[in-house]
Amino acid sequence: MFNRKPAETEINPWKTLNEQQVYDNRWISVSHHDVINPSGGEGVYGVVHFKNVAIGVVPLDADLYTWIVGQYRYPLNRYSWEIPEGGGPHGIDPLESAQRELLEETGLTAKTWIPLLDMHLSNSVCDEYAVAYIARDLQQGIAQPEETEQLRVRHLPFAEVVEMVLTGEITDALSVAAVLKTNEWIRRGKFPL
Repeated sequence: MFNRKPAETEINPWKTLNEQQVYDNRWISVSHHDVINPSGGEGVYGVVHFKNVAIGVVPLDADLYTWIVGQYRYPLNRYSWEIPEGGGPHGIDPLESAQRELLEETGLTAKTWIPLLDMHLSNSVCDEYAVAYIARDLQQGIAQPEETEQLRVRHLPFAEVVEMVLTGEITDALSVAAVLKTNEWIRRGKFPL
């Protein structure tokens, strides 16, 4: 979907001696690797493999208001404000997953979808890949959250969400990146408002 320019040299300096899967569920698997590191020393590496693509959406209306979603995040043991986001299976167009997530979490549908970014969320320990879009020309419907989601939705000026990122009230990596990039695109006049 997005164009990635390869580095000049992409030769892997790591050598894998042994790999063993140590955990597996519907969403992730964890593997243990015995390795030779780039300096030639023996070591270990644990890798978390994600079975879905992380999906994020920045819905933006004509008045530059947006929607954010609050929920309790079990791994962090804390409440988190985020852009509408979730996961989509590999092999399915991420745009389909983005449209589904936006509807599920906010009840919104959009006529216009602008690819915003693709990124790796924590590439030192996992392969989680994320895609985000800006959704425009919005229409409000009824949210359809999953049974595991107890969500609170807020509709507020996009500038206020940018401030929430800058003050650390929003810490979710995909949300931070998507909000800041959207803000920069607005500042540069990259897309029509």
